[in-house]
Amino acid sequence: MNKQFTRLAGWSACALLTGVLAFAAAGCGSSGGSSASKGASTEVKGLGSTLSEIKSKARAEGEVDLVIWAGYADKSWADQFTKETGCKVVTKDGATSDDMIDLISTGQYDGVSASGNATVRLMKRGDVAPVDTKLIPNYADVASGLKNQDYNSLNGQPYGVPHGRGPNLLMWRTDVVNPAPTSWSAIWNPNTPYKKKISIYDDSIFIADAALYLKATKPDLGIDNPYQLNDKQFTAAVNLLKSLKPNVGEWWADYAKQVQSYANKDVVIGTTWPYMENILKADKKPVNAIKPKEGTTGWSDTWMIYSKAAHPNCMYMWMNYIESPQAQAKVAESFGEAPANLKACPLTTNKDFCTQLHAADESWWKNVYYWTTPTADCGGKGGTCKTQQDWVNAWTEIRG
Repeated sequence: MNKQFTRLAGWSACALLTGVLAFAAAGCGSSGGSSASKGASTEVKGLGSTLSEIKSKARAEGEVDLVIWAGYADKSWADQFTKETGCKVVTKDGATSDDMIDLISTGQYDGVSASGNATVRLMKRGDVAPVDTKLIPNYADVASGLKNQDYNSLNGQPYGVPHGRGPNLLMWRTDVVNPAPTSWSAIWNPNTPYKKKISIYDDSIFIADAALYLKATKPDLGIDNPYQLNDKQFTAAVNLLKSLKPNVGEWWADYAKQVQSYANKDVVIGTTWPYMENILKADKKPVNAIKPKEGTTGWSDTWMIYSKAAHPNCMYMWMNYIESPQAQAKVAESFGEAPANLKACPLTTNKDFCTQLHAADESWWKNVYYWTTPTADCGGKGGTCKTQQDWVNAWTEIRG
């Protein structure tokens, strides 16, 4: 079964945060048809043309309906937004990127916090609208490395505001794994001494991690973007994953399950997020995690506005608010993500948080490849690449 980006859903299920907003009473929806045609409009009906007009109209609207990863609009910072704008925050959790697309296309929501394998589809379908960043003042303070990326812009036009970013790391138990690894070869080695003790992310997007390793070790394949693979490159990545399978002790999608597995020594090395590393270290478990020398994959989520939003002014106010230093500090520290707005750094509880997450060090992020959507046209650069459905089908075969 394909588990598309269940990153935050597990956090909610395990009660990571308290006081989560009540869900909107909406069903899961279905993909149905696209809600818009090709070539999205650059304007959203009813949106004010100035900041003062948007503020006034937002108070009249009084509500913003969001599709979110669990906890991305937590009550602790959403209530402050309501006080400031008059817009009540109503949320609906999406458990997967497919959920995000299905839900936003129902027309019941004003915006969505989408990961890269959803954002590209949403932009191309016309389900989300371009944004006027002049009407989102806090956008000016977003880290330059997060702007105008292929997963949050189209034809040079921004289609939302970045939420934050994080890397997928290699983590190991320091009391078992010796010497300390510096390369992803620690998991890809077919003769690993840690057979059945390797923990791997259970999602088709992990094919990109195999491609990234091949990019560094098999240059003859000519891999440039690990998400846009031709037939030869894709086959090599899939075969590498098939050779890894006998050594995997855990395929994880739930952060809590992976934490427990490391704590119990059921697994001793594998892929992880900074959040799990922090939990284990706080619990005095002997673990360490790095970005290996080959680089890594990662994520950068985007807040996007539905092209036919019923409350467009509240949504613009939300996009500006979630980029504010105060909200960004809370969001980033809660989830172990580097904030999109670096002015949040002095406001985090842990004053070393942004340094530890390399928030301001763009050179550190240059070899972090953010999740995006595999497309037939190779991300718009021409050629013939495998599609997301090809990835899903291959993952089903790999997992068995």
